[in-house]
Amino acid sequence: MKKKLIYLGITALLIACSSEKKTENLEETPVEVREDNTLTDDEKAEGWMLLFDGENVDGWRAYNGDSFPEGWTVEEGALKGLGLGGDIGGDIVFGAVEFSEFEMEFDWKIGEGGNSGVFYHVVEGEQYKAPYYTAPEYQVIDQLGFPQKLELWQSIGADYAMYDPDFEGAVKSAGEWNTSKIVFSEKGASYWLNGKKTVEFVPYSEDWNQRKNSGKWDEYPDYAMSKSGLIGLQDHGSAVWFKNIKIKRL
Repeated sequence: MKKKLIYLGITALLIACSSEKKTENLEETPVEVREDNTLTDDEKAEGWMLLFDGENVDGWRAYNGDSFPEGWTVEEGALKGLGLGGDIGGDIVFGAVEFSEFEMEFDWKIGEGGNSGVFYHVVEGEQYKAPYYTAPEYQVIDQLGFPQKLELWQSIGADYAMYDPDFEGAVKSAGEWNTSKIVFSEKGASYWLNGKKTVEFVPYSEDWNQRKNSGKWDEYPDYAMSKSGLIGLQDHGSAVWFKNIKIKRL
């Protein structure tokens, strides 16, 4: 009996020592803390570029405008839309560079009940009152707290009014930061939300053209006609924040 107790005591001691060693190893493992709105040397070498450095709004201006609008500001390292815009007006574009095939990542959060979006292939002109007249949109919205019922084509991570998203398990509450990604090439495109692929499609395919030429886009004949254009951020009447906006050509 004594031998058994001694054996159990030694075993418990070994387990305790092993647990302490594991804890020590975990504590010694350095955790990489990355600053917002920065690129690593590897990312720079891969061709990534920042569209916002957390302080300056260089390159950004009002859609169809020549200056940065009063409806946007910089707050704690993020571009913030104040919610002064609506269905028409309030949106901004990065007017310095156009993109065709690209990969883009960005972090965002939205106010309660808010609605916004990220545009690409934006075309400007007096005949267009807003980016969505010409540009595809990654839908940004408070999926959990939006005051009206949302159709799938209006939902978070959708290719707005084109491809319905699968967002199950990836949705966060309003006010929490999300990480999103757009990959666009003529061979195939995809949208991502917090690590999950929400939509996948082939631009300019027969299926894509059928969707484009029906429903909402009947009233917008120049929608998605351009294969290159500007990046845009939407102020749709609610507070929205964007940071870590980076992009590279494919």
